[in-house]
Amino acid sequence: MSGAALGLEIVFVFFLALFLLHRYGDFKKQHRLVIVATLLAWYLCFLIVFILPLDVSTTIYNRCKLAVNSSPAESNGSYVTLAPSKQKCFKPWSYIPDGIMPIFWRVVYWTSQFLTWILLPFMQSYARSGGFSITGKIKTALIENAIYYGTYLLIFGAFLYMNQLQTIGIAAANTWGLFLLVLLLGYGLVEIPRSHWNGAKRGYLLMKTYFKAAKLMTEKADAEENLEDIMEEVRKVSESIKYNHPLRKCVDTILKKCPTEYQERMGRNMDDYEDFDERQNSYPSEKSLAKLHKQVIYSVQRHRRTQVQWQILLEQAFYLEDVAKNESSATRQFVHTFHSQEPENKIIQYFYTPTVEWYWECLLRPWFCRVLAVVLATFSVIVVWSECTFFSTKPVLSLFAVFIQLAEKTYNYIYIEMACFLTIFFLSICVYSTVFRIRVFNYYYLASHHQTDAYSLLFSGMLFCRLTPPLCLNFLGLTHMDATISHKNTQPTAYTSIMGSMRVLSFIADGFYIYYPMLVVILCIATYFSLGTRCLNLLGFQQFMGDSEMTSDLIDEGKELIRREKRKRQRQEEGENRRREWKERYGNRDESTRSRAVHTDQKESSFSETNANRPLSKYTRSNGRTERDRIELLQDAEPLDFNADSVNDDPLESDSGRYQPGGRYLSMSRSKIFDDV
Repeated sequence: MSGAALGLEIVFVFFLALFLLHRYGDFKKQHRLVIVATLLAWYLCFLIVFILPLDVSTTIYNRCKLAVNSSPAESNGSYVTLAPSKQKCFKPWSYIPDGIMPIFWRVVYWTSQFLTWILLPFMQSYARSGGFSITGKIKTALIENAIYYGTYLLIFGAFLYMNQLQTIGIAAANTWGLFLLVLLLGYGLVEIPRSHWNGAKRGYLLMKTYFKAAKLMTEKADAEENLEDIMEEVRKVSESIKYNHPLRKCVDTILKKCPTEYQERMGRNMDDYEDFDERQNSYPSEKSLAKLHKQVIYSVQRHRRTQVQWQILLEQAFYLEDVAKNESSATRQFVHTFHSQEPENKIIQYFYTPTVEWYWECLLRPWFCRVLAVVLATFSVIVVWSECTFFSTKPVLSLFAVFIQLAEKTYNYIYIEMACFLTIFFLSICVYSTVFRIRVFNYYYLASHHQTDAYSLLFSGMLFCRLTPPLCLNFLGLTHMDATISHKNTQPTAYTSIMGSMRVLSFIADGFYIYYPMLVVILCIATYFSLGTRCLNLLGFQQFMGDSEMTSDLIDEGKELIRREKRKRQRQEEGENRRREWKERYGNRDESTRSRAVHTDQKESSFSETNANRPLSKYTRSNGRTERDRIELLQDAEPLDFNADSVNDDPLESDSGRYQPGGRYLSMSRSKIFDDV
């Protein structure tokens, strides 16, 4: 099993990152380089979180081997081992051979740092550039990042002749990451348990959905207005720059990024055969067209995102209203107002019946949310306590360190790995969920259902790469696996061996790294009392607050919007039902009428062919005409064309002909034509 656990987790984490990126990104429309760079950044960060518990268990096993094979107070290189133990060291099931983890961590860490500090910022500028060629986009990206990269060159140039260049780089990256980590962690430790607790309150969720609907409608209207203004500028540019102008290719590139309806509208109003006159008309420059191209990309993406989010929010509001109605149901069967627009899995339909859905949504789910909120709140309290006391080694006050040390005495590796995984996983959820929730105006916003733009995806990759290394160092400090915290000269983990150079900078290792995480208490208190939300509300940013008059007005507005959309969808479903009933009632009759018409035509054709070959002596006369004369007249006669309304009130029933959908009669009965002849 050596290395098998490492290989399995490497494969599992890759598909996990791919699944999350598929949920937020759009593989079909976004550039492949953006997808690959974001996937690599997410993958490396998630990989650190999942592999670190294996590193901890392997390190504990190596310490045990050193303790067994060494004499008391024997020095093994740079590490002082413990007294020999009579207990046999059992190799963990996930043991990773020596020499693999240091190389693995070095590749993962430095690749992620290269992504977050050099490649991803460049790709951000490249993705938002409005250039019309690869060279133009690269030039724009380099100009925008000139100050960014100039700062790097200045710092590296100052320490170029120092042997501590790697130390300075690691310390600077982790200091910045730890500063941002505590801010996001303080928010997530409180907000995640509270969101699950509020999830059990149906009325609260419904009111918040109404509030979101009002805000989203404002954003949706603003996005539509902005798109209209940009499309008007595009139309003017398209009409001014004709087909033989040198910049016409740039205009065509811009038009391809516009929605289809605007492209058709502009195509109808444009005369491509009119030549341009450089003397009389003033044309925009390529730089202004690049700026317009950038605005078109942003406005189209924003408009599409708000449209999709509005549909998703409507489904949530309708479902919450259905839950509120079904809570008082006597039949205990969940009834939906609208059927799902997406086809459901037959297996899910078989097991998740209306009765099961009623018990889950109306009875069990609120209690499940409350229990989960209590468990998460307990974890949050443990994290806050450990963050404030992890520097204390005698006695050991960090609860995570206590749990790991108790398991280390019995060498229960499965328990050690599970405890480490749950701890770092909870810390990661608190930090990463905040990254997915925060929104920096309209520049950074992770939207699900494939609505996240390239800039936001790359920015999230940068945040993950900057937050994960200090997060893992903080975890090792909480569990006292970091020698800087435990003050024991024992064998460190392979991950700590890369970060061990921070000891050179004592004011960071013994000062900022130890005491700054205590600020998480202040941030948790501020988040609990919603101080940030109240400040934003005072500044004019609309936030959901139960005791605010503005919130009440937006809730009422959102409720009216949802009610209006509900009536609109009900009318659409009623129209579809009427069309379906009409088709079911008269569709079969149309088919039978059509089949009778075809059968009669075939019968008349065979009758005429049979009698046309008979000798004349066998014909009889009727009304002064032979039967052959009547047959010839029948064959030469033009098809009669009647209007359904002029023949009979009911177009589907007529004695004089057969009606085909479309209002035309295909053929007349033979006796009627004979009488006319």
